[in-house]
Amino acid sequence: MVAGGKAKDFYKVLGVSEKANGDQIKKSYRKLAKKYHPDANRGDAGAADRFKQVGEAYSVLSDPQKRNQYDQMRKLGSFGFAPRTGGHGRSSGAGGMSSSFSFEDFQGGFGNVSDLFSSLFDMGAKGPSGSSRRGQSDRNRRSRSRKGANVEYVVEISFMTAARGGKVALDIPISEDCATCAGDGAKPGTAAKHCGECSGSGTISFGQGGFAVKRPCPACLGRGTLPEKPCTYCSGRGTVRQQRKMSLNVRSGVDTGSKVRLSGKGERGRAGGPPGDLIITYNVKPHDFFKRDGLDVHVSVPINIVQATLGSKISVRTISGARVALVIPEGTQSGTKFRVRKQGIEKGDRIGDQYVEIVVAVPDKLSEEDRKAMQEFGDASGLKH
Repeated sequence: MVAGGKAKDFYKVLGVSEKANGDQIKKSYRKLAKKYHPDANRGDAGAADRFKQVGEAYSVLSDPQKRNQYDQMRKLGSFGFAPRTGGHGRSSGAGGMSSSFSFEDFQGGFGNVSDLFSSLFDMGAKGPSGSSRRGQSDRNRRSRSRKGANVEYVVEISFMTAARGGKVALDIPISEDCATCAGDGAKPGTAAKHCGECSGSGTISFGQGGFAVKRPCPACLGRGTLPEKPCTYCSGRGTVRQQRKMSLNVRSGVDTGSKVRLSGKGERGRAGGPPGDLIITYNVKPHDFFKRDGLDVHVSVPINIVQATLGSKISVRTISGARVALVIPEGTQSGTKFRVRKQGIEKGDRIGDQYVEIVVAVPDKLSEEDRKAMQEFGDASGLKH
């Protein structure tokens, strides 16, 4: 999610306040995405990293549910979480708490933070050993089964794909079950044993003052078991990092910042839990001719001074690939805009328009014959020259 696993302040990344609304967040994201876009900063590793951070921040703050969860985590972080623990799941450091935490300590990153709150507060009465009096083993068994983390991915698409729809090929880095050990981390033909770090529960707890915060056991990765002999292919992790190739259908009308959620296409679940989701955020590349404003399309078309003066009929490109005829009245001034209805971007049952701005091109060089003709025209029209 972020370099080193430490949580960044997404509000600071986007340069907005905690009270910013969705439009303000989107506006800031578009501005920063354009500023740090790799095409505009070729060879600048810092800009590329900043572009990625901006995309990650927007993917969280633009989603009301994830933003609410993130805000809760920020509040909890204000009085400290300890991502690292000592033996037997007890936190290290003074008072058992630390001044920093990592979202990645909670089931593979922020994408599964909702699962954290289901087991965040273990409010059962404590016995002499520090465990809840009743139902502890049942809760441990349930807590081992966790939904996989959501995967956030920013996809860059062309202007025409965004406007008309289409398909894009994706190559997404993601953790898959190891084919050699079928995901259990054990060398084929060997058995697994209970994890001594978490006593087979798959989770460890830390906290103070009657509150306990759970996170997946770092020793067994939440499985509750450890292989006697680890799989040589995945080193006992049960997963391998691979590139998942897939095709994505892009609906017409998407824009920079638009999202699509693909259920069950994220990281694998733990201990039989369901997989997470794949959340795609679009980044639309600019076009050299068409400019977009919502569902409307704007273009600038040059005409010569004769066409502007006497009037003309011109052919104009549209995003559909067809050309439309546009009548230019005599005396048309540079900057005049004409509206071509229903030639904009289609989204659902709405279709935008295309606006054509006329730019009168004045010749920078004239022959003697042309110059004489212009002077005669000026004299006859009473124009100064």
